[in-house]
Amino acid sequence: MVKAIRVHELGGPEVLKWEDVEVGEPKEGEIRVKNKAIGLNFVDIYFRKGIYDAPSFPFIPGVEAVGVVTAVGPGTAGREVGDLVAHAGRTMGAYAEEQIVPVDKAVVLPPLIDPIVAASCMAKGMTSQFLLHRCFKVEPGHNVLIHAAAGGVGSLLCQWANALGATVIGTVSTQQKAAQAKEDGCHHVIIYKEEDFVSRVHEITSGKGVEVVYDSVGKDTFEGSLACLKARGYMISFGQSSGIPDPVPLSALAAKSLFLARPLLRHYNLTREELLETAGEVFAKVASGELRVRVNHTYPLSQAAEAHYDLENRKTSGSVVLIRQPRI
Repeated sequence: MVKAIRVHELGGPEVLKWEDVEVGEPKEGEIRVKNKAIGLNFVDIYFRKGIYDAPSFPFIPGVEAVGVVTAVGPGTAGREVGDLVAHAGRTMGAYAEEQIVPVDKAVVLPPLIDPIVAASCMAKGMTSQFLLHRCFKVEPGHNVLIHAAAGGVGSLLCQWANALGATVIGTVSTQQKAAQAKEDGCHHVIIYKEEDFVSRVHEITSGKGVEVVYDSVGKDTFEGSLACLKARGYMISFGQSSGIPDPVPLSALAAKSLFLARPLLRHYNLTREELLETAGEVFAKVASGELRVRVNHTYPLSQAAEAHYDLENRKTSGSVVLIRQPRI
């Protein structure tokens, strides 16, 4: 038996229960991994609250972790007990001391990457990669608007978009987060509690608007994000921390011939080749220092409820990581 966080019913952070679970042995194409560090992502909150449907109850949340392989099943050539691997995206169950992972969803962690750093940036980094390169291709001279610019994904988006030659505009909630966003490459930071971000974006762009908006906030920012776009601009909604946006009539897009996308990471890592290429690019940029990963908060895995509460109430910045504590 190992310990894990399980959810028996939908609700607030209090439904996250620290319990004994049976892991079992890996089957065909599977490995068993003893997790060292688990990345906390807003998608975990979506599953806990029922915004996304869990496969069954009770369930173990978590889609991102780094750990050591403790057992291998048949059909896992190339993986051995003792390998340090990272996995993210499609396999739930990371809020556990050990878990079963499909071998084709795990990648060997490069030796220069710290496990805690990797657990904080694999999903977020791969998300940033496909948002900036494949969902919409950011190029030099583009104006981009990034909401939640001091968050885990936002921090990486700002750095990466700046490196691509874009003019980066970010929204944050506090002066402290504004300072971080500036360090991460934001040319213009808007504290949305103090000024209207739509008016400020039009001021910054001399009324032209931005080529693309990356919006992980959802309901509170959605309509304003559309208003910030220039003609033929791209509205990319990849989260809903403030709630699900209201329905949008097609006429709202037709006014400026806008494009609207609601992408998911798993659809941009459909093949093993895509996963290896995307994860490899992220880890290479982290190892070289091109991307600075901000692991601003760590919690013991057993205190996942507290971590959820803090993330949901915007008390965190950068990435949040749950740490597996050694047994006494």
